Parts: sequence; structure tokens; C-alpha cells
Amino acid sequence: MSYQHIETLSWLGGTDGTLRLIDQTLLPSEVKEIDCRNVETVWEAIKKLRVRGAPAIGISAAYGVITGMQTLPQDASLDAFKNRLNEVIAYLASSRPTAVNLFWALDRMKTKAGSLYGQKAVGGIAGALLGDLLDEAKAIHEEDRTTCRLIGKYGQSVIKDGDTFLTHCNAGGLATADYGTALALFFAAAESGKKISVYADETRPLLQGARLTAWELMQRGIDVTLICDSMAALVMRQGKINGVVVGADRIAANGDTANKIGTYSVAVNAKVHNVPFYVAAPVSTFDLTLPDGSLIPIEERLADEITNGFGKRTAPEGVKVYNPAFDVTPAELITGIITEHGIITPVNTDSVRKTVCRFLVE
Repeated sequence: MSYQHIETLSWLGGTDGTLRLIDQTLLPSEVKEIDCRNVETVWEAIKKLRVRGAPAIGISAAYGVITGMQTLPQDASLDAFKNRLNEVIAYLASSRPTAVNLFWALDRMKTKAGSLYGQKAVGGIAGALLGDLLDEAKAIHEEDRTTCRLIGKYGQSVIKDGDTFLTHCNAGGLATADYGTALALFFAAAESGKKISVYADETRPLLQGARLTAWELMQRGIDVTLICDSMAALVMRQGKINGVVVGADRIAANGDTANKIGTYSVAVNAKVHNVPFYVAAPVSTFDLTLPDGSLIPIEERLADEITNGFGKRTAPEGVKVYNPAFDVTPAELITGIITEHGIITPVNTDSVRKTVCRFLVE
């Protein structure tokens, strides 16, 4: 299989370096990389979906901390460092509300800094601390690569040779550091020699399935068929689908899962048609502070994404619009949650805590 890997994101240079991203708003017609040289550019890239997918957002935010701290003089005091770090983290946290990996990564960067404050000399602390924080951001990046591979390893066990799976939105390499979460199952299954096929929902209104998932699967040589979101129930009824796998942006303590809008509909249809429905996500996507999905904050996006998508007006001027970016799938509709530490099933509070509490960095 011929495949040219393109890094979704990378860090160029040392503590004075730059975050480089693929601008996903231009795919699939154009593959263009952008350089984020300051924290404002990183914030804009996250907000405008130039980088998207919960793990990739978290990694980008970690590197965004470095860009934000670069404005501080190398000889800045400890108090100045702390104040600036708090400002940068709060600013990046305001970019998008639903994907918990963003907050997990920022909390990890803040915790790392806190663990180092007493170890550094008071004079000239900024330069020394920034190097340690860059190492932490790189560790978050590298750990995600390993996590993706392990999700693929465990997840491909639910796919049999000859199966056809359906997926919604994009949870591939473009949403992570390497291999994806949901799409990792397909990549791992194909690499193990299984012949598989995939149906990809287009994923309205921003078409992540059409623009990104279909493109990624074709790049990997995996058989993919693109369908409108409204066709998912039909292909299940026709017996074309053996299973469903999606990613996640936040998972509550009981297993309720927030993912791209339309996922809940897919899960309901899967239940009606007796099709297994899986979620693939790292343990960093779990938010054990929330007992259930009713407390997950849901981002609402601009009306123009529906009424004037991709620059063409498709609705009358002045029409009211409701545009939540995510919905929540109840745990009872989920067959299993595939993590880097194995598959959680049945999906309930006890099984989630049994797996996640051992590994999640609080």
C-alpha cells in the first residue's frame, strides 16, 4: 500500500520555535501548512477549525503555551512567569468549550510548571522553565502517537475480515498526532491483512466526513463510500453495515459521550438495526468530574456555517438557526469504548472508573 504520511502538526525549533499545522479548512482541494508564531494564531487555528479533533486540539494547545510564553524576557521573575502562564492558559482555554483534551493538556502544562517552580533559581527563571515546558508539550505529542497505535491494536479486534463499518465525522490522523482514534481501527485492521470497507457520513454542516475522512481513507487505500448523513439508517436497514465506530470530544463518568453533531442519530439507528456502536478515544477524553452527559458543555457555532456554508448562501436571509457543534450519545447506546488500555464494556460508571481511574492524570 503506497501512502505518503503528512504530519497534522509539528513543532519547529527550540523554545523560540513555531507550531506548524495543516490548515484543515482547505482540505481536500488544497494541502497547505500554516505556521503559528504566536498564541493568538494558535487560538485562531483552534477556533476556526484549522486544527480540529480533540487530541490534536490538546497537543496544539500545549505548544500554544510555548508560543504564548515566548513574549516573556528570558530573565523574567518567577512571579512574572506565573502571571503570564495563567494568562496564556486562560486565553487558550477560551477557544473551544467541548473537547476536554484541550483543558487536560493545558492543566498538564500548568501542573508541570508548578512542579518546577521550586527547583529553579529565582533569577533568569523564564528561560529555564520554558525548556521544561517544551519537553512536556513534546511528551504529550509523542504519547498521543503511542495512544493511537494502541487504540488501533485493541479496536481492530472488533472488525472481522470482510466487514463494512460506518463512521461519522473525522477521527483519523488529522484529528490526532498520528493514526487516529476511530480510523485507527480501520488502519490497523487493513495492516493486519483484513479486507474491510467503510461508509463515511458527510457530516453536516462542515463536511468533515466528506472533506477529511474520505480523503484520509483514500490516501491509505481503504475502500470508502461517502453517503449523506440522512442515509445512515437506510444502509443499516439494507444490511450493509456490520458496525459503527466514532471518536469523542468528551466522555462523562458514566460513559455518555459527546461527539460531532449527528452522532446521536447514528447511535439510535444502530440500536434499532442491531448494529454494534463503538466509541474510540484515549483516556484523556474522559471527564470524571461530570457524572453524566447532561453536564457536558456543548459549543454553539455561527449561523453562517449552515446558511452560507463554504461561501454559498443556501437559506433565506434572516432565518433563525440553531447550530450546536456536538450532541451527546447516552451510554446505553454504546457497545464499547475502545481506549489505549483496552475496551470498556459494558459501558457504565463502574466499568469506566475501573479502567480510567488507573491511568487518567487528574
